[in-house]
Amino acid sequence: MKDPRPCSIAATLALVGEKYSLLVLREVSLGATRFDQLVRNTGAPRDVLTTRLKRLVDAGLLEKAEYSDRPKRYEYRPTRAGLELEPVLLTLMAWGDRHLQEGGFRPMVLEHTCGHELVPQVVCRECGERVEHDALTAHPQAPGWTVTGPAEHAGR
Repeated sequence: MKDPRPCSIAATLALVGEKYSLLVLREVSLGATRFDQLVRNTGAPRDVLTTRLKRLVDAGLLEKAEYSDRPKRYEYRPTRAGLELEPVLLTLMAWGDRHLQEGGFRPMVLEHTCGHELVPQVVCRECGERVEHDALTAHPQAPGWTVTGPAEHAGR
């Protein structure tokens, strides 16, 4: 069997797709940076959280900073790469608010510095238009791949 399609989504999910990883990034972006806060706010078992935090630090999404010498205690802060995932979290939150919450309930509302509620949307960097599915055309860059799959199986 041929390898699966080369894909940045798959590579990203390999890093942050483990249970609790995105929730850790959510909490750190909200300001909950200490281990006990992360355990409480994510519901992650302590051993699992320890593993996730190490992976996110090793991958360069979080940095570990000592805040107490006796006993040694650390907090976790987002790096630039970690902060770049925030729009993904906001988009996931908005989708969940629309499709998974009942009666219009939203567990968290974010306010932008302009004073209005943030409603995230994806826009084209060049023209500023909102991105809609029908306005996109895929151009596979991986050798041997077409939009529908491996070139030798295209059209099947």
